[in-house]
This record gives sequence, structure tokens and C-alpha cells, in this order.
Amino acid sequence: MRVKQTIHFYSDPQRFHRIGIGPKPDPPPPPEGRIPRVSRLMALAIRFDRMIREGKVDSQTTLAALAHVTQPRMNQILSLNYLAPDIQEAILHLPRTQPSETAVHEKALRSICAEDCWKTQREMWNQLVGSQRPDHES
Repeated sequence: MRVKQTIHFYSDPQRFHRIGIGPKPDPPPPPEGRIPRVSRLMALAIRFDRMIREGKVDSQTTLAALAHVTQPRMNQILSLNYLAPDIQEAILHLPRTQPSETAVHEKALRSICAEDCWKTQREMWNQLVGSQRPDHES
């Protein structure tokens, strides 16, 4: 007896190779919008800091040269690491935005990064994100 069946191969979330029966399903559509620039910068700041701590680069100057940015710009990016951990997490998990939408901008975060008290940072952050809401009246 012969059986004809269409199969496809895939990897599950644990990275195990599996065989599926039937035609391969269509991939899910890509998410709408884009990751906010400040979220990408926060991820870079964390990665750059780790590279320095692990000795993969010897200084911020070397890192700036590798990233093709100026030393002052590298300082601005790395200063995001001074934010309270919960603020960093909130920045990393900002919702995707459309090009016309206003997201939190890195320039607006600089004064918060300069504050060394996390409690004050949180107050400033809440004020910033509160002012970004469309239902907020100025």
C-alpha cells in the first residue's frame, strides 16, 4: 500500500525540527508599524555597555569609532544606561509606531538620564509619557 501525503518541515519554539502534515501554512503577516528609534537606541546602549564591561572594546572612544559616531554622540547613547531599570524596560517595550505618530524621543530623555535619583527619574518619566498621550490637554 502506498500513501501520498504533503509534508513540510519547521522548527518549534524550542528549536526542535518537526514535520508537519499538509501544505506549509502561510507565514504570519509582519507587525504593523516600526520599533521606535529610542527603543533601538536603548538596546544599543545596553549592548555597548556590555561590550565595554566584557573587554571586547577598550574604551568609549574605540566604540565610537567602530559605530561611526562621534564621542559626544556615544556618550549620549551610553547615558541611557543611567536610567532606572524599570524605565529602561518601558523604553524597550514601547509599542510600535506609525511614521506620523509621536513616540518618546531620545532628546527628551537626556534630562532624565542626567538625574541620579531613580525616584526623581520615575517622576520625570511619568510626566514625559503623560504628556505624550493624545488625550492629554496642554
